[in-house]
Amino acid sequence: MVFSIFSSSLTACTGKVKNDSLVFGKAKDAVKLDPADISDGESSAVTQNIFETLVKYKDESTEVEPHLAESWKVSDDGLTFTFTLKKGIKFHDGSEFNAEAVKFNYDRQMDKKDPNRFNGKFEYWDLFFTNVLKMEAKDNTITFTLKEKDPTFLPNLALFTMGIASPKAIKEFGKDFFKNPVGTGPFKFVSWTQNEKIVLKGNDEYWGEKTKLKKLIFKPIPDNSVRLLELEKGSIQGMDGINPDDAAKIGENKDLTLITQPGMNVAYMAMNNDKPPLDNPKIRMAVNLAIDKDALVKAFFADGKVGMVATNPIPPTLWSYNKTIQPFKFDKEKAKQLVKESGANLDKEINFWAMPIARPYMPNPSKIAESIQANLKEIGLKTKIVTYEWGTYLEKASKGEHDMCLLGWIGDNGDPDNFMYALLSSKNTKKGSASNFAFYKSPEMDKYLDDAKKEMDPKKRTDLYMSAQEVFHKDVPWVPLFHSTQIVAFRKEFQGYKLHPTGAKIFKNVFIEKK
Repeated sequence: MVFSIFSSSLTACTGKVKNDSLVFGKAKDAVKLDPADISDGESSAVTQNIFETLVKYKDESTEVEPHLAESWKVSDDGLTFTFTLKKGIKFHDGSEFNAEAVKFNYDRQMDKKDPNRFNGKFEYWDLFFTNVLKMEAKDNTITFTLKEKDPTFLPNLALFTMGIASPKAIKEFGKDFFKNPVGTGPFKFVSWTQNEKIVLKGNDEYWGEKTKLKKLIFKPIPDNSVRLLELEKGSIQGMDGINPDDAAKIGENKDLTLITQPGMNVAYMAMNNDKPPLDNPKIRMAVNLAIDKDALVKAFFADGKVGMVATNPIPPTLWSYNKTIQPFKFDKEKAKQLVKESGANLDKEINFWAMPIARPYMPNPSKIAESIQANLKEIGLKTKIVTYEWGTYLEKASKGEHDMCLLGWIGDNGDPDNFMYALLSSKNTKKGSASNFAFYKSPEMDKYLDDAKKEMDPKKRTDLYMSAQEVFHKDVPWVPLFHSTQIVAFRKEFQGYKLHPTGAKIFKNVFIEKK
């Protein structure tokens, strides 16, 4: 079900759209279009319309169903997954989709010596699939053998990074495959003019129900307000990255429709635990107490209508959320006292990184950073706000070059492991490919997260994650800031779009009501 404070679905209106095309405005261009080698939402928004996975999430839920695989079997010991593939499916270049193609794709992610990696990072494989011992392609099946039981293996196979590409195209384009994507999906890649537009076209040979859109164009427009003006004028027909204060305005516009849904996300400020003064737990606690999160939500999330203050590192919409943990209350005087007690050297400015683009979990990073900077100044912490181009920002943050940085996470699969392990495990602090941007290392946290990864009993897993959240609250490796409501807007003649808890942008079912 689509939840909306203004409208629950795209509804028809007068007006005509030519060429059955949709131009979707977004905050930033893609970084890469190789699904195996991406980790950001701006790239996956495009690739999920080109590439497909063995299994997929159902519409509007994280329940898994067959996709390129027609069925699967799990061995009694839970260590072997065998997928039977659908027949007759072709990649966009005409080559055949089969078990060998699946193995080829996942071999290049798994094997660091595979010649088809082209110096890629393949971060999601390292995050979620190191438990795979081996793969075997036989006849029309692909079999995965795991080292240990893994309750997240099946839903992880539906992640956007598991999209299956044409081996022929990977070999043909080599290191340039990231800008020449070839999959099996409902849209085919046409062209990419960087920082201007990415053009896809409907796949007339698609194996399933074909899209009614002839063209799908992604247009980067960095400024949220400018993007909305383009939507109002009709030069684009859909957009995300909406200023919360504009939500009511869109809802009142007879030519537009706003769709909203509770977000499975968290926005946070990572504090680099390796760097002074943030290696001092009293400073980290002081930072948590100094930030007036209620004021931020009021100012940047339409007085709280499309966002809420975060307490834990996972959203309250996720199972195992620990409701017993009390949020840190804004307490400037206590924060000042902790700074004084810390004995930390505060002569040097703290580099505070602000994202260059709006994200669904953080609508106005630069202004939010300025507000946090003012809060920290009041307790004696001097900060310098810096930013970089989005791809550079993520790369440099993964190397730990920041002191503090604003970031966020949108759940990929509806499992707390996807948040907790990715963002807080010490195994994910390898510089250059880190996703634990606080570079937080806690044996106590690791024990809970590693045990939860292997536990098949949902009740026991819930208990482990609830305990892990208590450790997080004690160690304060970063500041949980917000959980935001997902928001997208379309011209009213565009119907059929559904928001997904993972934030996936899927346009296959969009159609145009013409009158």
